[in-house]
Amino acid sequence: MEIFDLTIHELHGKLKAKEVSAVEATGAMLARIEAVEPKVGSFITVTPEQALADAEAADRRIAAGEADVLTGIPLALKDIFLTEGIRTTCGSRMLHNFIPPYSATSWERLRERGAVLLGKLNQDEFAMGSSNESSAFGICRNPWDLTRIPGGSSGGSAAAIAARQAIATLGTDTGGSIRQPASHCGCVGLKPTYGRVSRYGVIAYASSLDQVGPLTRDVTDCAIMLGAVAGHDPKDSTSVDTPVPDYVAALSGDIKGLRIGLPGEYFIAGLDPDVQAAMDRAIENYRRLGAEFVDISLPHTDYAVATYYLIATAEASSNLARYDGVRFGHRSPQAGGLIEMMTRSRSEGFGAEVKRRIMLGTYALSSGYYDAYYLKAQKVRTLIMQDFIQAFEGVDVILTPVAPTPAFRIGEKVNDPLQMYLSDIFTIPVNLAGTCAIAVPAGLSASGLPIGMQLIGKPFGEETILRAAHAFEQATEWHTKRAPL
Repeated sequence: MEIFDLTIHELHGKLKAKEVSAVEATGAMLARIEAVEPKVGSFITVTPEQALADAEAADRRIAAGEADVLTGIPLALKDIFLTEGIRTTCGSRMLHNFIPPYSATSWERLRERGAVLLGKLNQDEFAMGSSNESSAFGICRNPWDLTRIPGGSSGGSAAAIAARQAIATLGTDTGGSIRQPASHCGCVGLKPTYGRVSRYGVIAYASSLDQVGPLTRDVTDCAIMLGAVAGHDPKDSTSVDTPVPDYVAALSGDIKGLRIGLPGEYFIAGLDPDVQAAMDRAIENYRRLGAEFVDISLPHTDYAVATYYLIATAEASSNLARYDGVRFGHRSPQAGGLIEMMTRSRSEGFGAEVKRRIMLGTYALSSGYYDAYYLKAQKVRTLIMQDFIQAFEGVDVILTPVAPTPAFRIGEKVNDPLQMYLSDIFTIPVNLAGTCAIAVPAGLSASGLPIGMQLIGKPFGEETILRAAHAFEQATEWHTKRAPL
């Protein structure tokens, strides 16, 4: 098996046993990136010098007997995480030359443990998209079928795992942006509970919805990565001060008696037949493992997409107001006066999808419409949260599809924003409720495309969804399938 095919825990074993050095592992990953990157487009910035310097430092730690499970592991970050001294673009022309003066807390925590940074990954501009087609740095392609999207907005983070360009990655999830690409690219992706992982140093899209999470090859790696980045951060006022459990120790494999809820609203008539078949097989697998199923209802699911696109766009309108050509970001060289400079800078710096969402959000927040749109959306959000609270009184986890279909073709929905927005119909409610969910490989379509299953947990119930996901993974072979790249 090649180094780039290994998981975190497998590579850690080889590093610890001195079968391979961190420099050799990093060199193998950089060679892999060079070989497949022209086909896939996972990266915006590759950092070979940084990576090899990190790897040399990791080898010194390993030689001194101070190796952590992440020491010497080559990782990559969605280009939404600030990295001191390394260009951070957020997939936008607005930040095409931005070099941050400090790093995100989540990356700092990985770096403290000796992780190696390979580079920054492609994404939808300012994390606004479901297909990675809105990136100002080119389309990222799905390694399983290069004519199809990898999902979004963390498309590069999932594609890099599927193309074996990184051992693990970090992404962000505002409405499904970790879980949906994980499903489309056949990897594991976890959206933690809001407040579980620090957002300090993560470029904001919608601050009440954004959350940082890992994308990995298997559930064990996911538990390792979550354990490394989770925990209170005084620099993030939304970070929750609650102890971080040992997520790897939670992977006991025993789920006898686990109560799994099946919401009728997620198993709809329009579901792709291959997705429905994968869910049916997953349910049978869980029955054999001793889980119990309960039919439940999440009655306000139908309102989730509309609610999300009012709240998220309103928050985006506010968060993106800072990109005005004055403090940082793109400044138009053509402008005469101040107003013209700001107008031109924003017009040139932002892409079409970002402009669309800023306009939607500004309208929803405007005088005379605030109560009718934004305030009403917040009230419906509360109802969606209450749906989950009520459901979890009778079940431990909730099982649903991740997306209504496997990955669609590049360009298929780019001119139909509504169809694009409906791609996240099964993932958005989790963000509105602020709870946690994981996407796990659960099958392949008739044309060989990955299909993911979603397990939704109670707030701060990451241990339970990881345990349930791990038990399923051990009973199936979907996580061992590789993209034919």
